[in-house]
Amino acid sequence: MLLSHYNLPLAQLAAMADKIRRDHTGNALETCTIINAKSGRCGEDCKFCAQSVHYETEAPVYGLVSKQEIVESALVARDAGSSRFGIVTSGHKLNADDVARVAEAAAEIRHRTDIGVCVSLGSLSYDMMCLLKDAGVSRYHHNIETSREFFPTIVGTHTFDERVATIKRAVVAGLSTCSGGMIGMGESRADRVSMVMTLKELDVDSMPINILLPVDGTPLTGIAPISVGEALKTIAIFRIALPDKVIRLAAGRENHLKDFQGMAFMSGANAMMVGGYLTKRGRPVEEDKKLAEEIRRAWTE
Repeated sequence: MLLSHYNLPLAQLAAMADKIRRDHTGNALETCTIINAKSGRCGEDCKFCAQSVHYETEAPVYGLVSKQEIVESALVARDAGSSRFGIVTSGHKLNADDVARVAEAAAEIRHRTDIGVCVSLGSLSYDMMCLLKDAGVSRYHHNIETSREFFPTIVGTHTFDERVATIKRAVVAGLSTCSGGMIGMGESRADRVSMVMTLKELDVDSMPINILLPVDGTPLTGIAPISVGEALKTIAIFRIALPDKVIRLAAGRENHLKDFQGMAFMSGANAMMVGGYLTKRGRPVEEDKKLAEEIRRAWTE
């Protein structure tokens, strides 16, 4: 059923998704900001990732930043208008000492501001997730990346089921979940539908959509980009599948959608990441604040 929606004219599909967004989530637009708190030297071989040790890229390499740097970044994000702040680290999972430092940072952030704290720390244990929740973390991020069927084409060092198990542990630990993936990696339309149906089954609260920005040195360098229309149709289909969830535009939105970014928010999206990504700069925050204001105004006119 969902797959057949790709055959609809973009305007018709976008209008359908926008009505669903309006009926189920209202006109609230959520923005979030992340910090790349530990970068590079990742032992996983995700073919899109600049931080993998398997590929020669120019991604920065450093260990976990200080608690003070994390807290100060959260305060900057709050002052810029973000409602959520994500602490993101590279690698299969963070070690116990570093998890404790992140928990301390989260506790101080929550003490000093009401911004929501999210973490993306890899495949952590249930006990570590509980420690983070007790410290004030409210949401755990862990992308499934793509469909179960296409996943082995993109990742060889761990399985799709490991990704799913991590999300399920976060739920058991009492955390909200954020999980999505990347489009434009050579997957089929059927793969995108399969991915969103898995996320529907997992009942994730927030779904980030990344659009591939090929990184020199990775296996996906030179891959042909999907069209703007294809990206917008995919966003609309994801909204139809997840009517009451947060559909969040993340990496690749500026470079790929360009002047059509506003159209994405008329096609079902209701959140965006601002202030940059893991190894790529985003637009100036002031430009995204202006875009957010224009979207909110358009939604209410």
